[in-house]
Amino acid sequence: MDYTRLGFKAGLEIHQQLDTGKLFCGCPGYLRQDVGDVQVMRKLHAIAGETGEVDAAVRHEAGLEKSFVYEGYRDSTCLIELDEEPPHLISQEALDEALRVALLLNCEVYQHTQIMRKLVIDGSNTSGFQRTVLLARNGWVETSFGKVPIDTLCLEEDSARLVSEKSGKEVVYRLDRLGIPLVEIATAPTLVNPAQVRETALKLGEIVRACRVKRGIGTIRQDVNMSSTGHPRVEIKGFQDMGMLEGTIQMELIRQQHESDKQSQVRQALPDGTTKFLRPMPGKARMYPETDLPLLFISLEHINRIKKTLPRLQQDITQDLLKQGLSSELVGLVLDGFVPLYTALVKRHVVSPVLIAKMITLWTREVGTKAGKTFDELTSVCTEEVYDMILERVASGKLGEGQVKGVLSAFISGKSLEDALQVEQVDDNRLEQDLRAIVAEKPGLRANAYMGLVLAKLGSGVDKRKAMELLQKIVST
Repeated sequence: MDYTRLGFKAGLEIHQQLDTGKLFCGCPGYLRQDVGDVQVMRKLHAIAGETGEVDAAVRHEAGLEKSFVYEGYRDSTCLIELDEEPPHLISQEALDEALRVALLLNCEVYQHTQIMRKLVIDGSNTSGFQRTVLLARNGWVETSFGKVPIDTLCLEEDSARLVSEKSGKEVVYRLDRLGIPLVEIATAPTLVNPAQVRETALKLGEIVRACRVKRGIGTIRQDVNMSSTGHPRVEIKGFQDMGMLEGTIQMELIRQQHESDKQSQVRQALPDGTTKFLRPMPGKARMYPETDLPLLFISLEHINRIKKTLPRLQQDITQDLLKQGLSSELVGLVLDGFVPLYTALVKRHVVSPVLIAKMITLWTREVGTKAGKTFDELTSVCTEEVYDMILERVASGKLGEGQVKGVLSAFISGKSLEDALQVEQVDDNRLEQDLRAIVAEKPGLRANAYMGLVLAKLGSGVDKRKAMELLQKIVST
């Protein structure tokens, strides 16, 4: 597909939930599975804005005559989420995390900014608007295609969570998600092919995940704004799988070439790569100041303080781990949530970084699986203090590196750590003597083939690493 000939250009919007409390109240920011204690029903009414005109998207939604039901909870939602009480001041915790994202994206932070109300017409907010604040602009992210400009970064509240829709006339939302802080990152519309769109989305995802954000399905959402020659901007919402980005963009371009509809519109990404019409594109005049909150001032001292707490990006951590001797496989395992633990253990113990990486990832997972332990059970048992005690024995020479996995296995299987650490240390001379006897009984095998015989005769507590070194020496002479 010739994207230049088609006049294709696109921009990305990334919405990422922050792992903090809610943005304008003190309620917790977690989702619930139980049915709400309270239900409130409302309807959407189309009225003229300050310009005297009714927004086209509002008119469309109001014409559907839907009823919106909101489920709330007595112990984790409040009157602010029901739009029955003014918002509190913006969460400092969420603001600081959003500033970290902005600075990692090389953005200029606004020191004075206004919290705004953005018109919401699908019923997903009890007030009919979403509170949002423009925090930063003019950033950039580096890709293999060159720098991609970041137009804006906003901090805003997430919408209510859709629970069900009955016959297209009654929509049920849950208020547990309403108010969870989101960072919204918008790139400039300078992306010229689907591969560049996908790479940029992955790069932005890597940067936001370096900060304190929620993980899992639904915590990050990507929207693509795209246009082609003769076709105005279309916003495609709802990407969850990055593998769908390129195919969906291609399918949308094909649709545009075969349909005469030239309307600027919002469309939903579907699992098969096609899109469906949601509503007309909202007008520009859907933002107005939040009158219940003061101007937001972010001092230069505040910005400089945040700069000192910026997390390291995955690409930098990867290079450090590779320099420490870890394989690409081990690097991937450590990056999957183990970086803080690994870093702390490497700083405290003069042992091989490779040993530490294998111990906290590969070996713990392997012996845990054999013992029938879940990940949560493993993390509650194999604490940092447990790893410290094992590594102290290794560093002091009381435990061989090849015995660590056996200690973990005994401990995870139910032994006390003290008992699991009672491994008999065999000196090198005695171990070599035993190994030579085993080789003499069955000469001519390779070193790897002797390990089964060694474990059967000397027990699983033998230092396997040391035994293999000696076996290789013996069979080669």
